[in-house]
Amino acid sequence: MTVRVKVCGITRGEDAQAAIRYGADAVGFVFWPHSARYIDLAVAAKITASVPPFIVSVGVYVDPEVAWVEETIRVARLSLLQFHGDETPEFCNQFSLPYIKAIRVKSDTDLLQYAKRYRSASGLLLDAYAAEMPGGTGHTFDWQLIPSQLSLPLILSGGLNPDNVVSAIQQTKPWAVDVSSGVEASKGVKDEKKIFAFMQGVKQS
Repeated sequence: MTVRVKVCGITRGEDAQAAIRYGADAVGFVFWPHSARYIDLAVAAKITASVPPFIVSVGVYVDPEVAWVEETIRVARLSLLQFHGDETPEFCNQFSLPYIKAIRVKSDTDLLQYAKRYRSASGLLLDAYAAEMPGGTGHTFDWQLIPSQLSLPLILSGGLNPDNVVSAIQQTKPWAVDVSSGVEASKGVKDEKKIFAFMQGVKQS
């Protein structure tokens, strides 16, 4: 089965187009103001206007206000929501779009219970835990903590890059992988060569 790819933390139109050109299935826009990869809504809307059919535009949030999610959906014409905070299933499920729930994995994280609690989600995105950051740490976590059978599609995130993506996919057999800092030249600025190398790794896996 083909592993899907989301390139997240897009802040520039040329980076979105490079990701799409090399085969990414989704591009992600961070609407959490405290992120180094935060994107202005008007800029995001300009980029998503040029996203071709069948490519998913994802809005990324951390404990947002309802009105902010609704505004970004409308203005940026999003097709999927991604929640990285302490949002409840009821909160995530109230919008007009499907959602995925990010879980920051620690040694005692019960992923089976999370999958059960967020059964209305389209998938679980598993990321590395860092006390001071809700995501985008650039670090991997222990992939052996992932149960062999999750009731929701697995989206692997956290520290993925062109050098480790083949091993990551072979070990975890995810539905999709999510990359941000691993294909950057600097925070919020993607490196086209790294995107290409990452996509080649996904295809080889």
